[in-house]
Amino acid sequence: MIVSHLRLKNWKNFRSVDVPLRNRVFLAGPNACGKSNFLDALRFLRDIAKRGGGLQQAVQDRGGLSKIRCLSARKEPDVEIEVHLANNPGEKPLWRYSISIKQQPRGSRLPYLAYERIWENATQICDRPDELDRKDDLRRTQTHLEQISANEKFRDVAKFFDSVLYFHLVPQLVRNPKAFTGPGIAGDPFGQSFLEKVAMTQVKTRGARLHKIEQALVKAVPQLKNLTDVKDEAGIPHLEAIYEHWRAQGAKQREDQFSDGTLRLIALLWSLLEGDSLLLLEEPELSLNVAIIRTLPSIIHRIQRKKNRQIIISTHNAELLSDKGIGGEEVLLLTPSSEGTKVQVAATIKEVRDLLESGFSVAEAVIPRTEPRNIQGLLFDV
Repeated sequence: MIVSHLRLKNWKNFRSVDVPLRNRVFLAGPNACGKSNFLDALRFLRDIAKRGGGLQQAVQDRGGLSKIRCLSARKEPDVEIEVHLANNPGEKPLWRYSISIKQQPRGSRLPYLAYERIWENATQICDRPDELDRKDDLRRTQTHLEQISANEKFRDVAKFFDSVLYFHLVPQLVRNPKAFTGPGIAGDPFGQSFLEKVAMTQVKTRGARLHKIEQALVKAVPQLKNLTDVKDEAGIPHLEAIYEHWRAQGAKQREDQFSDGTLRLIALLWSLLEGDSLLLLEEPELSLNVAIIRTLPSIIHRIQRKKNRQIIISTHNAELLSDKGIGGEEVLLLTPSSEGTKVQVAATIKEVRDLLESGFSVAEAVIPRTEPRNIQGLLFDV
């Protein structure tokens, strides 16, 4: 399944969002427009559905409801998220999940459900608050989505959200995971346990993925070959490769000697090959060579041809969006305003559509709309 439609109300940067989504989605917009917060709406549902999560923890991890609620929200302060799940874009949804959250006006001031609604096909199978909720207000501090005893009829929805993956690897965390103390972040979005994840993957699967990644790396990093995983004397997992140089045998290097770009590319390719659940990519172009960035859309497309996997990518990189194979219907343009960020499918904007139909790339048609006004004001005397 994929998320075929997303509706947000009063979620962080967004006063109101109502957009269809494709198998491949590019979020384009200026800095601080809400690209990460758009992705976080889907991570929020994942955090509710996952084991050990739940509504209270998901809200607390984000600093409380006041940090989630859009600053432009006034008379209608409830936060709402609605997701449609379908097999393919444009099809009637198999499931609809809708949630609205508000805060207790006094006492513990916990977040609680204004409503939780679920439809299977066109039949509503959950409509909260129900009679039991009205007898016990505390029940509304938990969703049915997070409760095994309550989500039996729509467990496919809970499993879908629980399987959502988010990737924004920080190379320093991979090289020196022990240098960063404290509790790890749920889901390990920044790659602190990336090497452990690789090592724990079934041997045959692990070998096949690393071989495919090596084939790509040989083209992107010509001196690199023989990418493999090893363990040191203490049993700690590592990635290892041979770098060719003037010596006939070359030299072995481990991940602590890899460049930021090489580490990010390895982890990016691994995440693309890992499973078929919804994948959220945060600026995957960081630290990568321009030529590699230009190939990312086609790499993603080739992987999606083999499995029906939805991938949503945040970026403001012109090289990434220069691929002529990216359609205007795959791009969401985020435009900040005093009343919250506006989200539009690029193909629905006449000026953008006209440029695309004239042969311009998405980068040429959309990126100029993401540039800050009066950017020359950034210049200053040294």
